[in-house]
Amino acid sequence: MTAAEGVALLGVRHHGPGSARAVRAALDRLEPRIVLVEGPPEADAVLGLAADPGMRPPVALLAHVVDEPSRAGFWPFAEFSPEWAAIRWAVGHGVPVRFIDLPAAHSLLLRDERDAPRGPQVRREGEGEGEEGDGAEEEAGAADARIDPLAVLARTAGHDDPERWWEDAVEHRGRDGEGEADPLAAFGALAEAMGVLRETYGDGGHRGDAVREAHMRLRIREARRAHERVAVVCGAWHVPALARTGGVTADRALLKGLPKAKVEVTWVPWTHRRLSRAGGYGAGIDSPGWYRHLFTSPDRPVARWMSKVAGLLREEDLPVSSAHVIEAVRLADTLAGLRGRPLPGLGETTDAVRAVMCDGSDVPLALIRDRLVVGDVLGEVPEGAPAVPLARDLAREQRRLRMRPEAPEREVDLDLRKDTDAARSRLLHRLRMLGIGWGRPGRSRTAATGTFRESWRLRWEPELAVAVAEAGVWGTTVESAAGARAEDAAVHARALAEVTGLAEQCLLAGLPDALPTVMRVLADRAALDPDVAHLAQALPALVRSLRYGDVRGTDAGALREVAEGLAERVCVGLPPACAGLDADGAAEMRGHVAQVQQALVLLGDDALRDRWAGVLRKLAVRDRGIPGLLRGSAARLLLDDARLEPGEVARLMGLALSHGTPPQEAAAWVEGFLAGGGMLLVHDERLLALVDGWLSAVPAAAFDDVQPLLRRTFGGFDAGARRTVGELVRRGPGGGGAGGAAGEGLPGFAPRLDEERAEAALSTVRLLLGPGGADGGGDA
Repeated sequence: MTAAEGVALLGVRHHGPGSARAVRAALDRLEPRIVLVEGPPEADAVLGLAADPGMRPPVALLAHVVDEPSRAGFWPFAEFSPEWAAIRWAVGHGVPVRFIDLPAAHSLLLRDERDAPRGPQVRREGEGEGEEGDGAEEEAGAADARIDPLAVLARTAGHDDPERWWEDAVEHRGRDGEGEADPLAAFGALAEAMGVLRETYGDGGHRGDAVREAHMRLRIREARRAHERVAVVCGAWHVPALARTGGVTADRALLKGLPKAKVEVTWVPWTHRRLSRAGGYGAGIDSPGWYRHLFTSPDRPVARWMSKVAGLLREEDLPVSSAHVIEAVRLADTLAGLRGRPLPGLGETTDAVRAVMCDGSDVPLALIRDRLVVGDVLGEVPEGAPAVPLARDLAREQRRLRMRPEAPEREVDLDLRKDTDAARSRLLHRLRMLGIGWGRPGRSRTAATGTFRESWRLRWEPELAVAVAEAGVWGTTVESAAGARAEDAAVHARALAEVTGLAEQCLLAGLPDALPTVMRVLADRAALDPDVAHLAQALPALVRSLRYGDVRGTDAGALREVAEGLAERVCVGLPPACAGLDADGAAEMRGHVAQVQQALVLLGDDALRDRWAGVLRKLAVRDRGIPGLLRGSAARLLLDDARLEPGEVARLMGLALSHGTPPQEAAAWVEGFLAGGGMLLVHDERLLALVDGWLSAVPAAAFDDVQPLLRRTFGGFDAGARRTVGELVRRGPGGGGAGGAAGEGLPGFAPRLDEERAEAALSTVRLLLGPGGADGGGDA
């Protein structure tokens, strides 16, 4: 355990509550004159904040390259982290504390082969301890195999579960009421075990550790020359390498020529969820909430845990009594005895909860794991912690608008007619413009939302601190940074629709200073873009933006001229753009036409709507070159807008379904026309008769080709429409339709029903109408 006289090496497992308790006890025994901790030395400048009352773990050190904020790293600390226990002990006893790992100025530029080339890194459990492997590669002894020291030690001790072995050997030490006579004994035993592993496996596949350990040895020597007693808290895997004496020249040679960058370091809040492996940027522990409970419980941890579980289940209206708690504790103790464990672990408590409190169901256990075993605890850092100007402005805005960052996801509804809610909306939209995903737009709970309400799902994740630092290059305030980002995105946009989307976002985010630049780019792009599909795709966003002026108090008048210009160009270019399209192109263009129709209704310009109706009429009446899908869709839009008489519609349908029209083209026309809903056939017997007559006359050779189109068309009807159409077809002449009196035959039907022929057609009708379409049909 001792590298040299006066130096104590305390090898730990990161985020281990047992290690944290042992570190505190060892420091009380050793009374060192300086404490050295594994971590980036640049953070020494902010270590004093650990004593601030406003510092509440879990927190993390964030280091990022000044000129490239996305190149960043996190060093998380929980309340039960041994390093945090050492730091708190040092500041509480007035003892100097220093970080001794490889500086972030070097480590952020060095990339281990398993790390992503960009994006924030996190010091995970096992980096330096070799605990990220699955233990399957140690036997091979390959030079590049990453070993899991805990798996090797557990297997050597006859255990197949490293986590369970670690709990029994370390986490539960001193929890059985007997205490531990020598708090340094466990560190000595662990150091000896790690020494054997290092002799057997070398660096264990962690080739970057050699440089880190060389730097740590140099810092330990410096501290030893200045202080009588030195305590070093580091990952247990490093202890054998740090215990070596001599080799100063070799250590300096390893550090020579390393790449270096200017970095900034600060504290940021962290969460228990991000400490878990399941949380993405995990630090390598499965149950941070459970570990925190073990660390903070003064006695009877199992009984206290069961009480927490019972309280949570009662909040969910599950019947859990004190008797359940007592029996669960007894069962957990019994299971621990049967399994040869000194105390119940998480496995025993979970099994006991499942049997006693959950009636054998795993469903409540998922809630317990999410809320208690992992948890949504979010740390806090003092206001005086260093931060980029953008982060400070964001914090001010959050306080002003009473929008506290929280780890659990929550949904908020905003009424934009209220000043505070409108300001909250602008802040969230500005953050989205900057790529800071604190909030995601959701669907409002209210039915009539219009433009007056917004719904957001908010969840603060620790890595958003990196996004804030990265966005700081755009400005010192959220508003100025979002505006600069919008202008840059408009200039570099590759599609017209992107620019119109930016214009919409500028209005949502309240960025009037950026809007002129976006509008200039939009006007230039619109004037040069000859693609009608692009123009049609861009128009709806512009028209939506015009509505925000009244609600949000912003001036959207500059958009109207551009929107009207786009609409004019769409009207001119749409007919030739629709000619000669294949099936996929026609389907895409139909979507654009429907969007333009909706946009012009919102725009409220009668002259433009009249001109648009003329364009749709051209599409509907042309029988050469225009795909049937678009002609049928145009006819339906005109009918819905009361621009086409029912008789004219029947004439167009008759032409489209005539014998001279290829069956597939006719089926496409029907699909385009009926895509708006099937009730039209219910209320207009002439159209139903035309469709029925055409369908009856489709040649057998062509029927298999048109069947998929027709099935897709009728399958899009709601169940009620399909059922009613099936009923009308079943009744036949004399049965009465939805629009006429009983006894009036439907035009196009025979005078009486031929039951034998009808029976032969029923299976085909059911196939066309889809499931439930002929529920009311019964037998013919």
